[in-house]
Formats: sequence, structure tokens, C-alpha cells
Amino acid sequence: MSNSADSPQSGSTPAPGRRFRPVRVLTVAVFALAGLIFFTSFDTAKGTNIRTDTSLLKLSDLIQERSRKNGELDESNGSLRGEVESLAARDDGRTKAEDEKLKALERRAGTQKLTGEAITVTLNDAPPDATAKLPGYPEPQPDYLVIHQQDLQAVVNALWQGGAKGIKVMDQRLISTSAVRCVGNTLILQGRVYSPPYKITAVGDPEKLNKALSDSPAIQNYMVYVNVYGLGWKVTENGTVTLPGYSGTVDLHYAEPVG
Repeated sequence: MSNSADSPQSGSTPAPGRRFRPVRVLTVAVFALAGLIFFTSFDTAKGTNIRTDTSLLKLSDLIQERSRKNGELDESNGSLRGEVESLAARDDGRTKAEDEKLKALERRAGTQKLTGEAITVTLNDAPPDATAKLPGYPEPQPDYLVIHQQDLQAVVNALWQGGAKGIKVMDQRLISTSAVRCVGNTLILQGRVYSPPYKITAVGDPEKLNKALSDSPAIQNYMVYVNVYGLGWKVTENGTVTLPGYSGTVDLHYAEPVG
């Protein structure tokens, strides 16, 4: 007996056991996948244009804002620390000799202001269109034209070697745990971000400080790039200046063995 439900000419409802067409299933799957992609894109964009560099600009703004906030917190921390020290000095039970010893330790730690003769070293990037000024040298690569972390470290190390009693990089005092780091062409120092030109001020004997700069092999190498590609280098004697005391946290963070 023939089954009229399987006939194309039949107007009756298909039998429940009729086979699905693979093309229809594939079409539904494609539309479902497209819907998922559109939803994911909408959720990611949150109403913004994800094809622009706006997100990068916002990240840059966020970094600058965080740097500014860190600076404000440093100033607030320094002010509070001064108040605490003032209150503690009223009646702390220490002898005069102990007070003098504490002040000497604070000066050596860099938490107190320091006044004395000083020099300032200024480092700056070369012009972006710089070319080799002397024969026999190749045309500059991008890395040749910017200040690197090792350049700043070389100046700081030379100044310490020359007997500096205290050093300030930009507007921050260095202490024994300070780390001078660069990311790209920006300096990150103690939670704050700086762009060139970079200024490093050291209190000490100007003659000894200048000699230490001249004797440093790392700075001698840097001077080659100054003379050939135009990297910025300037040393000035400031007369008497006052360096600020370090106002950041002095807590140490270190790794601990497991187990």
C-alpha cells in the first residue's frame, strides 16, 4: 500500500517521522553563530567604536591620572609623616645623643631635606629626523635617538661614585630602594611617570661629581651618541640647592620561600 504523506503532491501534514533537510539545519546554525558574534561585539564595544585608537588614548590618560594621584599621595604622606615626627619629638623619652643619631640616620636614608652645592645633568632625546653627524657611522636606528634606562642609571651611578650626598631625579629624591626604570620613552620612578627631558640633580662637591661623570665608561659611550646623533646632554652647576626628603613608602616587599 502506498503512503500518501510521502508524496510531493499531497496537501496533508507530513508524518512525524519525516527526515530533516541538512541545508535547513546548516542555515539555522549560521544565523545563530552570526547573532552570537554581533552580541559579543556589542558587549565588548559598550557603544564605542572599537576600530579606533580611543581605548589606547584612554589608557594613556589613565596612566597620567594615576601618576598624578600617586604624586598627591606622596605629598600627603610626607605631610603626615612630618606631623607624626613632630608629635613624637615632644616627649619621646630619647636622650639628646639618641636624637642626633636618629637625625643622622634619617639624613643618610634620604627622608630629610638636604641643602648644599649641586650640579644638574639633563638628558634628552635626539631630534626624530637626526642623521649621522660624523663620517663612518651608520644612519641612526630609532633606538639610537631616545634615552634608555641604562643611560639614566649610568648618570645616577656615576654621581654616587663621585660622592653625592643626595640625588633627585626629576622632582623625587632617591633612596637606597629606588629603581630607575624606563618603559618605551618614558621614565617610571616610584609610581610616577615622566617624559624627557630628564633632569638629575646631585648635592656634593661639583668638581668631584663632574670628574665622576667624565670617568664613567658608560657615559663615555653615551657621549658618542651625543656627538654623532644629537642626543641631549647638559651639565650645569646650580650653586646651593635644597633637595626634598623622600616622602614615599619605605616598606620593603620581598619574596618568601614556599613551605
